[in-house]
Amino acid sequence: MGRSAAHGAHRSVGAELTAAPPPENLATPGEGVTAPARDSGTVSMLIAYRLQRFAVAAICLFGAIGGAAAEDSVESFFKGKQIAMIVGSSPGGGYDTYARLLARPFGNRIPGKPTVVVQNMSGAGSNRAAGYVYSVAPKDGTTMAAIFPGAVILPLLGDVKVQHDPSKLIYLGSANSDVYVCYVRTDAPVKTYKDMLSKELIVGASNPGATTYDLPLLLNNVLGTKFRIVTGYPGSREITIALERGEVQGACGIGWTGIEALHPDWFRDDKIRVLVQLSNKGHADLNKRGVPRAAELAHNDDERRVIELVFSQGLFGRPYVLPPGTPADRVAALRRGFVEALNDKDLRSEADKMHLDVDPIAGDELQKIVSDLYATPKPIVERARQALSARPKQ
Repeated sequence: MGRSAAHGAHRSVGAELTAAPPPENLATPGEGVTAPARDSGTVSMLIAYRLQRFAVAAICLFGAIGGAAAEDSVESFFKGKQIAMIVGSSPGGGYDTYARLLARPFGNRIPGKPTVVVQNMSGAGSNRAAGYVYSVAPKDGTTMAAIFPGAVILPLLGDVKVQHDPSKLIYLGSANSDVYVCYVRTDAPVKTYKDMLSKELIVGASNPGATTYDLPLLLNNVLGTKFRIVTGYPGSREITIALERGEVQGACGIGWTGIEALHPDWFRDDKIRVLVQLSNKGHADLNKRGVPRAAELAHNDDERRVIELVFSQGLFGRPYVLPPGTPADRVAALRRGFVEALNDKDLRSEADKMHLDVDPIAGDELQKIVSDLYATPKPIVERARQALSARPKQ
């Protein structure tokens, strides 16, 4: 809330607290009017009324000063500082690209205009970055992280131990929702989704917790696909290089907007084919092309519910988080700045040129999504956990 808005809010409070007018026998006499005699009880009532009016005025004054002081405090804290934006993947990938697009306008939208510096901390499907922010980073608003959605959902569904509790992280928001896909080289033996049920497909992946690992594993265990998952690639950039070299035949669990933005030639020159969407709603363009959604291929309602639970992470395609314990006034300022920066006209123009989809989700909304996710009924969670815990074929 800006200062003018803060003052407006305090005027409103003042209006609600205004004292009622005094009884007629306590009214201050006007000019030329003789005041009636007052006994001690009447004088006491008049004094109490005037004290009430003074208290109301003091509340409004100190409330306005307090609101302005809080904003000044945030501004003075961030002024001249650097904010570290930790990206949980290697340079050059989709998450890194979004973070660097966001960094400059974000700093300008935070009170005090701090410098936002992007740093990369790849490893463990961005769980390393999430763990660092959760337990090591300063809890003062000077460190945030861009993490994979899997780092939010893995502790709920997976057996891999992590160093963070997603339900306790503070969510700044998400740069967009994302639609994950499975895609293959056009020279691969698998040509359609149905082929994946009978033919092996070698796909590159990071490690447990990354969508490139978790989502093909889910399809293997729930729908019976035959992905052979090759792990160890730090991020989508390295998977892409492996794909182009022929080390792997495809990938599963990479966001459609990132692929389209970074590799427009793949589809223009018919090098790559999208087999299936790993999303509850799908992407408008892919829906028009008739690319199926995995949940449509479930054999029963239980399979569909499990798939939809895991795919719900696509609602927050590129989440940004703060450490638990970050002061509330700084969280509020950072959340405002995050949304304002992603709605910045120049950022949107640049994003359009890069074919990047920007559709921010506010921090309080994302906080509720995660809270609801962690309140999912246990039987569905357990079925999804089993689907994500079986070892993939190597």
